[in-house]
Amino acid sequence: MSVVPLRPQPMPTESGDESGRQLALAGYGLLDSVSESAYDDLVRLAATLCQAPAAAIALVDNGRVWFKARVGLKESERPRSDSICHRLIAEAQPDQVLVVEDVADDPRFAGLGLKLEGRPLRFYAGAPLLSPDGHALGTLCVMDNVPRELRGAQRDGLAAIARQVQHLFELRRYAIEQRRLLSEREAFAEQLEQAQADLQRRHDLLQHSASHDPLTGLLNRTALAQLLGSEDSMDSLRRAAYTLMLIDVDHFKMVNDRHGHLLGDRALRAVADAVAGSIREGDVAVRFGGEEFLVVLPGTHLATAAEVGERIRQRIGRSSLPFPLTVSIGIAGGEPERDRPEQVFDRADQALYRAKSSGRDRLVVDDS
Repeated sequence: MSVVPLRPQPMPTESGDESGRQLALAGYGLLDSVSESAYDDLVRLAATLCQAPAAAIALVDNGRVWFKARVGLKESERPRSDSICHRLIAEAQPDQVLVVEDVADDPRFAGLGLKLEGRPLRFYAGAPLLSPDGHALGTLCVMDNVPRELRGAQRDGLAAIARQVQHLFELRRYAIEQRRLLSEREAFAEQLEQAQADLQRRHDLLQHSASHDPLTGLLNRTALAQLLGSEDSMDSLRRAAYTLMLIDVDHFKMVNDRHGHLLGDRALRAVADAVAGSIREGDVAVRFGGEEFLVVLPGTHLATAAEVGERIRQRIGRSSLPFPLTVSIGIAGGEPERDRPEQVFDRADQALYRAKSSGRDRLVVDDS
């Protein structure tokens, strides 16, 4: 019966090759993994084929040999320096079973005092377990307490079972890689979703900036033009009576000249806050000019609009500014069958003029 010879080899060192081998082994996620029946079955098959009392899938890690699956062995690992696998992976070749017929007669291993379940280890045969790029990960090995040989069919069978173990390794690595790719795709999808949300927020912010006055937060004249050009907005004015309200801050130039532009800006914000706090959902408030504001109240008659305007005027009078602030307000009503929006605007403007010319700090309703 032929025996595969072993050439004396130095102890493996932490060289570049060893680092690559350890990296390849780590890529399978096998070390310290739970027991799996597929590996356990192959180990039992190897022991039965070779008529050996013990068999194992031995993985050579840093400082230890760890058994992924084992039969006839109680220990789950042993020191790397006290193992034959550690010596044999240095000369592992595909499909070559490495055999030590009598450990006691081999000067490389006789002094290690290796035991198998408390009795001296006498026989070892191992088929190398290799990664696709040739790194020796460990062995599929069978062991006995008596010296012996392997028949050719047993040696070939052990090599075949080792190839099946390698296939399981590769399936495991493929599954790990697929999980990694899936995780990366999910992370990328989440990043894309976040980027899209951020883009939408930026778009909304730009739209808000384009249509709102940055000082008061009310709509600006650009937004008003868009509303006038919108069929939906115009339909609401065509369906029922509505009112337009023009508000002008009294003596605003004097406010800026006496108190400065910072307090002037506070005054404009106070007017905007009073307007926003007095109108209803569906009403439209616009900063129409420097100190002029326009309010559109759809479906509202003059009497109701006058109440809203008076509420605005009184709120402004109570604002917490270091100086008194008043506004003049002009209101005009529109009838869909009778008035064009520009006509209603002109009448509201005339009412505002009368409010200012008659003493300011008051509201005038168009009565034409």
